[in-house]
Amino acid sequence: MDSGVEKTRILPKEYDIRTDTRDTLARATQYADERNFKDWLIVDTDAHHSELSSWKEVVLHIEDPVLRHNAIEMQQRTGAGAGLSNAVGGLRYQDVGGRIPHQTALSELIDDDSVHRDVTLMRRVMDALFIDYQVLFPGNLLQLGMHPQPRVEVELAFAYNRFLMERIIPAEDRLKTLLYLPFCEPKECERMVKEFGDNPDVLGFMVTSVRYKSVHHDSYMRLYAMLEEVGKPLCFHAGNNWQDDYLKQLDTFISMHAISFVLCNMVHLTNWVMHGLNERFPKLNVIWTESGVAWIPFMMQRLDNEYLMRSSEAPNLRKLPSEYIKDMYYTSQPMECTDMALLEATFKAMNAETQLLYASDWPHWDFDAPSSIFDLPFLDEEAKKNIMGRNAARVLGLPDHTI
Repeated sequence: MDSGVEKTRILPKEYDIRTDTRDTLARATQYADERNFKDWLIVDTDAHHSELSSWKEVVLHIEDPVLRHNAIEMQQRTGAGAGLSNAVGGLRYQDVGGRIPHQTALSELIDDDSVHRDVTLMRRVMDALFIDYQVLFPGNLLQLGMHPQPRVEVELAFAYNRFLMERIIPAEDRLKTLLYLPFCEPKECERMVKEFGDNPDVLGFMVTSVRYKSVHHDSYMRLYAMLEEVGKPLCFHAGNNWQDDYLKQLDTFISMHAISFVLCNMVHLTNWVMHGLNERFPKLNVIWTESGVAWIPFMMQRLDNEYLMRSSEAPNLRKLPSEYIKDMYYTSQPMECTDMALLEATFKAMNAETQLLYASDWPHWDFDAPSSIFDLPFLDEEAKKNIMGRNAARVLGLPDHTI
């Protein structure tokens, strides 16, 4: 793997949506080079594809001819950049704050036409951060669980996944994915697993957590059994949801962002654990993504306390809720590092050495470089290597060595 280190690059004085990824991450690249990250297995378990820039290609994969026609017309006639999607058009706070000014409009110059433009962009970040494997998620489609038309969620899910698996993932061996499941329709989720479950580049499947669907509903049991049978994990990816009635009370983006990315996963994890799904599907690995780590000890203590007072309401459990929580997996970003003592206690409580997976969340404004794990003073080298790559290799079925 090319380290991506270009010591002669002249960095720009200002950064905007046209800035080259290699320039944006130049200091992170230097840091990684000085610490020999090329010798470490690094798996980025959460990075994002800015799929709207390729939306004209995505909609060509829509199965329904009428919806496909409508999506194309919306772009050509009305100027809509993401026809049929429910991507938020005006509240684009994530695009204007933080260190990365170009998370949606990746407008940097690309001079390589041998692969899809999106592949080149992803190669740049992987090279810059010394990443061996990058697990790719969509960006704006993370809001699709709130689409007012369930059949459109299904159509766009299949269209995006087919585009991704035809045009992006096969072009780069380091790119992998956890494919989007249209969770509004359980039967369609089963169809998705049937179509892609045997693909070695599909490491598992993902449910967007911003939705109002109870994960323990009987209609999902066959889906979970199928995932357990193919031996691939299920991931719940959090997001923001300013339309939630509780979150509407928060009148700044940062307040909503702080709570929303945790609240949705707290609800789904509670239902998953308290309804005994860990017992029913003991071989199904579950990953909770983009909620940070501070919430995990809270959930362990809170659910244990309630369970001990009212265990009759959770008859399927054979041990404390916290014991199931410690058996599941969590991605690191955005890791709360303001209090090292609390963070160290959190890592100990959740068995982070075996259960935590490094994630960058690139190119979002609050992304974390691999140094976010490497610099933790309370971890020894083995723990750092586990979290930065080995844990992910184990749960996702990846090689446990650098490439």
